[in-house]
Amino acid sequence: MALQRVSLWAFLLVLFFYLITVGEAILIPLLIAIVVWYLIDILADGYHWLHFKQWRLPFFLCFILSILTFLGFSWLFIHLINSNIGKVIAVAPTYQANFEKLLIQIFSWVGIDELPNFGNLKDNINIPQVISTIAISLTNIAGNAGIIFLYVLFLFLEEKTFHRKLKRLLAHNPEKEKAVEQILCQIDEDIKIYIGVKTLLSILTAVISFFIMWMVGVDFAAFWAILIFFLNFIPNIGSIIATIFPSLLALVQFDTIYPFLIIVSALSVVQFLIGNFLEPKMMGSSLNLSPLVILLSLAIWGSLWGVVGMFLCVPIMVIMMIVFTYFPKTRPFAILLSENGYIRLRYKEKIADD
Repeated sequence: MALQRVSLWAFLLVLFFYLITVGEAILIPLLIAIVVWYLIDILADGYHWLHFKQWRLPFFLCFILSILTFLGFSWLFIHLINSNIGKVIAVAPTYQANFEKLLIQIFSWVGIDELPNFGNLKDNINIPQVISTIAISLTNIAGNAGIIFLYVLFLFLEEKTFHRKLKRLLAHNPEKEKAVEQILCQIDEDIKIYIGVKTLLSILTAVISFFIMWMVGVDFAAFWAILIFFLNFIPNIGSIIATIFPSLLALVQFDTIYPFLIIVSALSVVQFLIGNFLEPKMMGSSLNLSPLVILLSLAIWGSLWGVVGMFLCVPIMVIMMIVFTYFPKTRPFAILLSENGYIRLRYKEKIADD
């Protein structure tokens, strides 16, 4: 029996990875659409929360305003990508040349006239290739905007009939219907908290970083701010990479080292304050993934879906951990995915798992 169960799990795991590899073109826009769907719901709740004395905006109007707000941000994102992408790729060879000169200077300062396998090092640290890969990934996301919004539309249509389907499905057991609906509401609320807080803090980090880079005079500050926004969804590692990229650019762009020192110190302070003080206060520490899980997720999803998979992997793992938490048979997986074994379970009643 145990061998059959292990074989079944192994088969399902292989089938899962096969399906996500084959269905990449469908699943990536769908996953982004789910995040967008949640963001629009969060914005609508935010508009509904605002009120003047006893008067609140009707929820339908809040929903319309949230869609318009999101469309405005989407237009800004696509505009910034389209207006900066070609320029960044065009100037990348110049950055590469400046980087190679900088390496030669550094080695001469420490008394090394020639670095062994220096040609291989230059090939491995290829700035144009790195920038082009990131740029193509961001362009693909912007290019899929139409199909993403189509998915979002159908998700909202499905949302209207979901509770009716749930009632029909569990009509024979009213107690279980109530319990399942309560669990789904808690899962939905936890996912909203994660996506809403993480998106808000990512925007805040990107905006502050943009003004720092703009004041220093770093090229294409808006492009790097967008990259920082996406990298901020990756805990720990993302903040490090988000600091390294603009700092290296400042190092190869300017003739003096002072802009580099300003950028690396200022961005590090921003990432440290938001990541270690503001985010735990707003979200709590119960949704933090294990660092090992993050590294493995980056490696696996990056190899399957490239740069976009690396951006999406942590939100996917966090949502999986939230869902696993609320079902007894999958709760051990949530504990294994967590950083310290502590998971948040706000619904305390015992729920049948059959």
